Amino acid sequence: MGSGYKGKIPRKLHAFCISIVKWLPVIFTVALIIWSYYAYVYHLCFQIVTDDVERVLYLIGYHILFAFLMWAYCRTIFTETGRVPMKFKLPRAVLQKLEESDTAESEREILERFAEDLPITNRTMTGSIRYCEKCEHLKPDRAHHCSSCGECVLKMDHHCALLNTCVSFTNYKFFLLLLVYSLLYYLFIVLTTMLPLIECFHSGGRGMNCFHITSISLFFFAVIFALIFVCPFRFHYHLMLKNRTTLEALRSPIFLSGDDKDGFNLGKYRNFQEVFGETKMTWFLPIFTSLGDGSSFAVRAQDQLGSRNSANSAETSLDFGRIIP
Repeated sequence: MGSGYKGKIPRKLHAFCISIVKWLPVIFTVALIIWSYYAYVYHLCFQIVTDDVERVLYLIGYHILFAFLMWAYCRTIFTETGRVPMKFKLPRAVLQKLEESDTAESEREILERFAEDLPITNRTMTGSIRYCEKCEHLKPDRAHHCSSCGECVLKMDHHCALLNTCVSFTNYKFFLLLLVYSLLYYLFIVLTTMLPLIECFHSGGRGMNCFHITSISLFFFAVIFALIFVCPFRFHYHLMLKNRTTLEALRSPIFLSGDDKDGFNLGKYRNFQEVFGETKMTWFLPIFTSLGDGSSFAVRAQDQLGSRNSANSAETSLDFGRIIP
C-alpha cells in the first residue's frame, strides 16, 4: 500500500476520536438527567412519598418539566447551524482578483464592489467588508467563523462544548428555553424533595419511609445545578433584551461610523420578538419562530450607523435590515 493510503488511516482515526471526545460532555449530561429521573420517580415518588394524591401531583409536574427540558435540549443540540446564503459566496473570478491584488486597498475595493447589493452593515476594525478566507464568502452581519464547527455560523452567539454545537440564529430560542426549563426543573426537584426531607428528619425516620441516600443526593444535586443555571440564565436573557450576542458583549460590532454595542438594539419588546417571534402562544415552545433569515438584521439609525447599504437592507421582509430611527 502507498504511504498516502497509510496516512489516511491515522487521520481518520484521529478525527473519529476527536468526534467521540466532543460528544462526551453530552453523554455525561444525558447520564445525569437519566439518573435524576430514576432518583426522583422511583426513590422519591414511590419509596418516600406515601400519599397517593401528593405522588400523582409530583409525577405530573415533574414529567411536564422533564418533557419540555428534553424537548428544548434536543432541539438545541440537533438543530443545524444556519449556513451562509449562496449570495455571499465569492465567485471564482472574484477570488482570482483577490489573489492577484497586491495591496489591502485593492482587496477592499474588490470586496466593496461585490457587496454593493448585499445587506451588509458590519465592518472590520479597519472599516473593510468582513471576509472569511476559509469559507471564501463575505460574512453576513453578526456571522462568525467557528473553528470547532469548521464553518461560518449565522448570528453566532458562542460555541458550547457542553452541547457540542454552536448557539446561533437557528437554535438561539431553543437555547434560551433550555436555560429556563433547566432552572425550573431543578427548582421543582429542590422544592418537592425538601418537604419530605424535612418531615423525615423531624420524625426521626418514623411515620414515613426514611430518605434513601439516592434521594438525599438528588436534593443536593438539584440545589447545585439550580444555582449553576442562575448565572447563565440572567446573563443570556440580559443580552437577549439588549439584542447582543455573547461575542458582541465581548467586542462591540463595528459599523462604518465605528463600534456600537447597541447597534442592533431595537428596544426590549422588539428584541424579544426578534428571537421568540410575534405569536405569544409559541413563545414557550421549542419550535422555531425567530424573525428574519439570519443574514440581515434591523439596525438603529442610518445617521448613527452610517451604512451605505441601508437602502438594500430596508427592502428585506419582517422589518429586518430596516433602519430604526
